[in-house]
Amino acid sequence: MLTVVSLQIRVALPHLVIEHALAQRVLGTEGVGLSPRLFRRLSDSRGTTLVEAALITPLLLLLTFAIVDFASLFYVYLALENGVSQGTRYGVTGNQMDDPMNPGSKLSRADSIKTAMRQATPTLTIDNAAFSFSHMPPGGGVWIGGTGGPSDIEKLTVNYTWNIITPLLWPFFGNRQIQFTVDSAMKNEGRFQ
Repeated sequence: MLTVVSLQIRVALPHLVIEHALAQRVLGTEGVGLSPRLFRRLSDSRGTTLVEAALITPLLLLLTFAIVDFASLFYVYLALENGVSQGTRYGVTGNQMDDPMNPGSKLSRADSIKTAMRQATPTLTIDNAAFSFSHMPPGGGVWIGGTGGPSDIEKLTVNYTWNIITPLLWPFFGNRQIQFTVDSAMKNEGRFQ
């Protein structure tokens, strides 16, 4: 009497099927083959959940942190856009804020605009060097540095650097950073207060 015993274990993952024939023995009349204990051990499915979790958990963590990173990028971009808009809206009035360090004195116009933007983006730390101001006189065609005067078109530009958090995304972004440049231009009021 000749009997063929074949035991295969299949692990199915998305887009991947692993097949491995653990044992294939030809049993002859002498009774040589898998012992019942070894057969039970190979056919036992305990621990498969742990193996599946070990394979899937790193991928889920990578996906989660990548989602958090991209959500942060969108938040930073929208916060900068809103802040530049608010800073420019404040700047067109020609008003100046009180200096919190020197009560009774006023901030310069550029510092007032920077403060207005920082108040609109309280979760971001924006360095003074990130701001640049330019203006275009009425009828002009070239941007000139500075905040400008009444009836000029004022332009506020902010350059901001955001660091990527997820290490596996670093190769896709040079220097592990993203450089944002946002600007807003509005016409100054004809007469400052």
